[in-house]
Amino acid sequence: MSKRLKANERRASILAVAKVLFADKGYNGVAVDEIARRLGVSPAVLYQHFPSKEALYEAVLNQISAERESYIEAALNGPDDFGSVLERMALVFADNLSSDSDYLRMEMQAALEDAPLARHLFENRWKSFTDFIEFNIKELQQKGKLAAVNPQIASLFYQGALREALYAKIILKTPRYQALALPELIKQITRLFMQGIEYKNK
Repeated sequence: MSKRLKANERRASILAVAKVLFADKGYNGVAVDEIARRLGVSPAVLYQHFPSKEALYEAVLNQISAERESYIEAALNGPDDFGSVLERMALVFADNLSSDSDYLRMEMQAALEDAPLARHLFENRWKSFTDFIEFNIKELQQKGKLAAVNPQIASLFYQGALREALYAKIILKTPRYQALALPELIKQITRLFMQGIEYKNK
């Protein structure tokens, strides 16, 4: 780069390039030298901001975690019944991914890798859904508003359906799903899930 960047600008540019490369090749497939070449700087410049590739990857994950917290807050603004909140969480999550699919691609790469930080990404990205679904299922079962389903399996089922839909529409761009608007896709998945666990909102 010909322009000399301020420290915060340089850090932001490193994170942006690293995110794209980690999304394309995964944690194990990217070397610090490659990130430096893409930025047009020496590896020493990267090490001024991040002491290791692991620290750089973790910084990218921290960006993801920050967005996760913001979408939770946004999802809680509205009707507070289980189905409505779950649908809003999924909609905000899906909107974030549709505007920047690199995070979803990083998750796909993480699922294939054995690096501890990669596993952390995969687990942490869906933790809000896991916690929210399992807690509410247990609570609703105590109130007699839900079938006797296993909370962990139900949570896995919803996440799997949502993840597959996002992969098909956003990453693979499968033609048969492109005509279906993302909000409608999320709405139908959530509705089918609520029917499957025999939710009674009364």
